Order: sequence, then C-alpha cells, then structure tokens
Amino acid sequence: MLKPLDPLLHSELRLAIVSILIGVEEADFVYIRTETGATAGNLSVQIDKLQKAEYIEVEKGFRGKMPRTVCRITDKGRKAFADYVDTLRGYLKL
Repeated sequence: MLKPLDPLLHSELRLAIVSILIGVEEADFVYIRTETGATAGNLSVQIDKLQKAEYIEVEKGFRGKMPRTVCRITDKGRKAFADYVDTLRGYLKL
C-alpha cells in the first residue's frame, strides 16, 4: 500500500514555496512571488496555510518605509519536506 502524500505539500504552490525555503536561510515575499510566478493574493493565502501548519515562520516588518515579509522554514517544515520526498521516492520504486 502506498503511503499518502502530505496534502499540505501536495499543492503545487505550497510545494514550490517550501522547495525555495529549503535551499536558503530566508526569503522575502517579493523573491518568492517572482520565483513562483504566483499572484500576491494567492501567495499570501498559501504562506498563511504553511505558517498555520508551523512549516514556515513569517516575520513582517519594514525596510525603510516599505513593508517587508520574510519567510523561513522550520524544523517541522524540513521534516515534512523530507518525508514528502521519501514518499515520492517510494512511489517511483514501484
């Protein structure tokens, strides 16, 4: 029997966000939006879902007078991503 994929990470945009954050210490909203090609509204919703699941941390602040949102992956998010990748590998061995 196949192990189910994490439904939170199985969304294309949420998986892209976590994939970006795995490789960096932190990434700001503008960078993530540019890399994913997502709209600001959709990206905000997906970041919120990942934050509520404690897969990422979000810090809101300002750079000068401009608002800035920075995202970082958590240990829980790293584990969820590793488990997701391992599950996909299991699918490929069939």
